[in-house]
Amino acid sequence: MSLSRSPSPVPGGGWSSPGLNINSSGRSSPAKSSFAGPNGSSVTWESARLKSQGVAGYPSFSTQNQGFFTRHMRRISSSLPSFNVATDERYAEKEKLGRGRWKIPLLGRVRAMMARMGRKGKIRALLVLLLLTCYILFYITPLWYYWRRTSWLGGGEKFVIILAANIGGGVMEWKGAREWAIERDSVRNKRKYVGRWGYDLEVVDMSTKKRYAHEWRESWEKVDSIRNSFRKYPKAEWIWWLDLNTFVMEPSYSLQSHLFNNLEKHIYRDINEFNPLNITHPLQANYLDPVSTSAIGDGSIDSVNLILSQDCSGFNLGSFFIRRSEWTDRLLDIWWDPVAYEQKHMEWEHKEQDALEQLYTTQPWIRSHTAFLPQRLINSFPTGACSDKGNDTRIHYNEKDRDFVVNMAGCEWGRDCWGEMYNFRELSYYLNRNPWERFKEDLIAVIWFKLTGQKVKL
Repeated sequence: MSLSRSPSPVPGGGWSSPGLNINSSGRSSPAKSSFAGPNGSSVTWESARLKSQGVAGYPSFSTQNQGFFTRHMRRISSSLPSFNVATDERYAEKEKLGRGRWKIPLLGRVRAMMARMGRKGKIRALLVLLLLTCYILFYITPLWYYWRRTSWLGGGEKFVIILAANIGGGVMEWKGAREWAIERDSVRNKRKYVGRWGYDLEVVDMSTKKRYAHEWRESWEKVDSIRNSFRKYPKAEWIWWLDLNTFVMEPSYSLQSHLFNNLEKHIYRDINEFNPLNITHPLQANYLDPVSTSAIGDGSIDSVNLILSQDCSGFNLGSFFIRRSEWTDRLLDIWWDPVAYEQKHMEWEHKEQDALEQLYTTQPWIRSHTAFLPQRLINSFPTGACSDKGNDTRIHYNEKDRDFVVNMAGCEWGRDCWGEMYNFRELSYYLNRNPWERFKEDLIAVIWFKLTGQKVKL
């Protein structure tokens, strides 16, 4: 058989292929033989084959996904930290801040940490994360206010606080810097309190309004304000009236926990327990029913619609509670009666307060629905008020007992209203500091003062 191919490496010609007529031993590869290289040197067939496959010397890079490293190279490289090689021109000459910094993705670090944790550790971490989320949602975000308002959680929507402001100054004088400061601090104090417990705040203008063509009835606006607030807040059950010169000393006390959860234990309905006006109680007459002649009315807590306190001179309406009811509507109508005002306003030195005392004294139906609270429970006085007989433990504020509210009543008559407001504001902050504020002010600030002699406010 004549071959038209290139010379065979097998002696005698021919190729080692099954279909060719050659004398071979059946091997699939040629016999070890040599042929002339490009430089005339002898090169064996086997060495040429191995060289072409990269065995001799350093192997060339292969993309055939051979070996463990090649198969997992992409996965390993993606998990390795990357370097931020971008440079900031602002710091290029000063220092290479952008070079050589580790930039591990936060999600990758969290996943790696979770992978190293056991099952119990993951459950604990999940519980901690859940508790932290609930704390943030219900105690830091505005949801705090709304869940405190709901009737099945906090019940804050049942209470409305009316704060009597004096926008404009009143009849005799306009407000100065101190009066503006008092109003600002008082309003801010009430806003923080209602925001904490989910109550509503109604700031009313108590500047004098001419309600009738022939008279000025300054401070009588509270009757109209109470009636309007009941209309504005249909879900409100109780209204808490506060004068401007009041300050909530303990914002951590809610009205529910402080009073209304155990209201029956706090109030007294027989005025003879503390009777600075020497009112005869109860009234005795043949035409009166047993409830009207009883010292405590019908004895039911549900029949109490007006709650107030008494100071050294009688009723004090700087802080009192009134409940939504038909009895309340009737009281407000009679309280505001222009005929009674026209006949008695020259005798009523304290205006609407004296009018209520007159109604309580003469109307048995008012007595049976009125209750009293110890004054320091909702209306503590500073030492300058009612101080003719010295400090009275029934009336005056006590820091150790952490009284709820202080009322600087009568401070405009010979006392410093702004000074008292400032002192009680600072005292309230000092008494209600959180642990971090105590640590800063009681330890860090003291150490700094001893080292440098300088006072610092942290």
